[in-house]
Amino acid sequence: MKQSPIIRVIIPALNEQNAVGRVIADLPHPILSEVIVVDNGSIDNTPEVAINSGATVLKEVQKGYGSACLCGIKYINGLQEDTDIVVFIDADYSDYPGQLTEIVDPILNEGYDLVIGSRNLGRKEKGSMTLPQVFGNWLATRLLKLIYNVNFSDLGPFRAVTMKSLNAIDMQDQNYGWTVEMQLKAAKQGLKSTEVPVDYKNRIGISKISGTIKGTFLAGYKIIWTILKYA
Repeated sequence: MKQSPIIRVIIPALNEQNAVGRVIADLPHPILSEVIVVDNGSIDNTPEVAINSGATVLKEVQKGYGSACLCGIKYINGLQEDTDIVVFIDADYSDYPGQLTEIVDPILNEGYDLVIGSRNLGRKEKGSMTLPQVFGNWLATRLLKLIYNVNFSDLGPFRAVTMKSLNAIDMQDQNYGWTVEMQLKAAKQGLKSTEVPVDYKNRIGISKISGTIKGTFLAGYKIIWTILKYA
């Protein structure tokens, strides 16, 4: 990795006007080249808050977490300037954006291709993860070990990946299977992956996934389906 790598952040966002500005503000901007917020059809002031906070704002009308992330990747690939590392973080302020430096460190200094911020290795605020989330993570990571022989403790959304590896993985999922698809494809391609502890707190507002029974069920089903699909 070159001495001054180009790092870009992708933040998928849907109705996060009360949180996205705080996420952007807490990022370690001196080491970043660009913060990209992909608005996924917000009906509040999320885009305006992101712009006023200094982010590049893209629009993705196709609903879905993965769709928003794919939009950000497409934008980065269309830039004239090369990008070395892409960091993904949620817009709900449940992560600690300042820990980005810890997430990119294994790529910068140890030659890793993919780094997952593990909430299970860090400190979790009480109530920040629901019981279905905890169980789903446990089951998914056990299946990843069983089927793909790779050790992960979490499917955490706060993660960093080299641009070269991200393009090689060729992400496809448009919604709930996004995180696990990245991890299992990295395993299948023999990429060098690791985890670092990250802290986690109660999000601002209500989750579109874990905040509803339907969202929780659909997310769990899609994650398991994705694991088995690529086996």
